Amino acid sequence: MSVQPGHLACSKDSIVHDSRHLFELAGNRQQQHEIEPSFYYFAYGSCMCPVDLKRSLGEKTHAYVVGSAKLKGYRLGFYRRSDLRDCGVLDIVKDPTASVEGVLYRLPCRLSDRLDEREEVPKGGYRHELVDVYCHRRLYTNVRTYVVVNKLLEELAPNDWYFNVVLRGAVTCGLPEQYCWKLFEHMHQLQQRHWQTESLRSA
Repeated sequence: MSVQPGHLACSKDSIVHDSRHLFELAGNRQQQHEIEPSFYYFAYGSCMCPVDLKRSLGEKTHAYVVGSAKLKGYRLGFYRRSDLRDCGVLDIVKDPTASVEGVLYRLPCRLSDRLDEREEVPKGGYRHELVDVYCHRRLYTNVRTYVVVNKLLEELAPNDWYFNVVLRGAVTCGLPEQYCWKLFEHMHQLQQRHWQTESLRSA
């Protein structure tokens, strides 16, 4: 199930009103989080890093982290070129044999538009997709994530900055060590292939 960019950024399906579920990382504003209209968001790329997400949302995001989470039926791929970062950036594509690890956030609805701007939804970069993820042995439904609208035919390597921020987010938020190594190898191999191609062109 997907939500097109023209729909309301914080739909009724994705708003969370159940105050029984507390944050894994509690902050001074925990009580406010429980009563403030919010939505669950699954991050699998650079937004896994709360420090980098803060840069876009304008406030600290550590307290919004629920924990590491798993999305089944999708796989990672670098199927978009970011003009801002001048490199390949992450996307997810449906694959019944695969799964994606990431970070589950519970964000206030007032931050929804800023998150959309980061993912370039108004420009047609990414679009909303509602998914089900597992976190702390619990199933969360109607969780928002983002998928690329116009996908590249082949993966494009990330630059060193994107490589580092994605890996830092994965490690900081406690993704499984085996998955972190798999992510590292995936990005490293793409970079190696890119450098080899560039060397052949310049030869």
